[in-house]
Amino acid sequence: MEKQSARPATIEDVAKLAGVSIATVSRAIRMPEKVAESTRKKVTAAIAHTGYTANAMAQNLRMQRSQMVMVLAQSISDPNFPGILTGLEKVANERGYGVLIGNTEGDVRLEEKHLRFLMTGMADGLILLTGHVPVAGWPKNPASPLPPMIAVSRPVMHEEVAYIGVDDTDASKTATEYLLSLGHSRIAFVSGPPGDAVSELRYQGYSSAMARAVNESAVWKVEGDGTSEGGRSAVERLFIRDSLPTAFFCYNDSSAIGVIGSLQSRGYQVPGDFSVLGFDDIPFARNMSPSLTTIRQPRGQIGELAMSLLLDSLTTRDNPKTKVLLHGDLIVRDSCSAP
Repeated sequence: MEKQSARPATIEDVAKLAGVSIATVSRAIRMPEKVAESTRKKVTAAIAHTGYTANAMAQNLRMQRSQMVMVLAQSISDPNFPGILTGLEKVANERGYGVLIGNTEGDVRLEEKHLRFLMTGMADGLILLTGHVPVAGWPKNPASPLPPMIAVSRPVMHEEVAYIGVDDTDASKTATEYLLSLGHSRIAFVSGPPGDAVSELRYQGYSSAMARAVNESAVWKVEGDGTSEGGRSAVERLFIRDSLPTAFFCYNDSSAIGVIGSLQSRGYQVPGDFSVLGFDDIPFARNMSPSLTTIRQPRGQIGELAMSLLLDSLTTRDNPKTKVLLHGDLIVRDSCSAP
């Protein structure tokens, strides 16, 4: 028997799910001020669940402020996420807003599901931690304006979207210069996943410092993937070469933890034989042995600034297009020393 294709949701589906009449659904969309708040919430929840879009009627519904902001994250297990979320929620709470969290895990279908909150008026704006502008379910007309949104921590390739994050290039330059000041000249950069925009920015900072202090041929890039296992693999690949670095600057702390683990499993001392420097200053960085020298991201400040900028734009109805890069601090601990 041939499988039937999924039909688009109808107003009848919304009414059935909300437990109200079709007329009530229509009234909640067209004239929400004449419908009890509890009923309107049932209708908007049913619209979000079914994916029903009522064209011009939905636009009227979106004119009602939900006092909610959607935070779209690629992974809430990212060690940087809790600190950023704390900053986001602090400002949101101060200004009478709530926060919805959408965890996508890189799945476009999950992204589309979460975006229904924005498209149906259950969220007023969007904070992006995914590194890209969501396109699933978005208006296909290029002239359609984007809703208020701000990219955080990971820049997006869209001139209409504001960005708040750490100055990855400058901070990486500072980290590399610190290793150089200790006397290292053979410094390997362990990168993030291929094509990762943040990894490229940090590599630029590393390359700039190396080219200025040594020469361009001293740049030494080893592919990683941003995980501790990726850091371990990077070290294993290096040990089949004739020459080795004396120091590692890693894309993030997770990679650095993997590098240290691999070196220690081979019987080497960190920092006695090799120095290792990370980026992010995740909570575990100070508790490992040796404690990790790293770049600290101002996560709370990033979150506070991003939410303030987004909520200001909701008031002015003007999508912000600014780019704010905050300073990253070098945190010196025990994983680095002179070669």
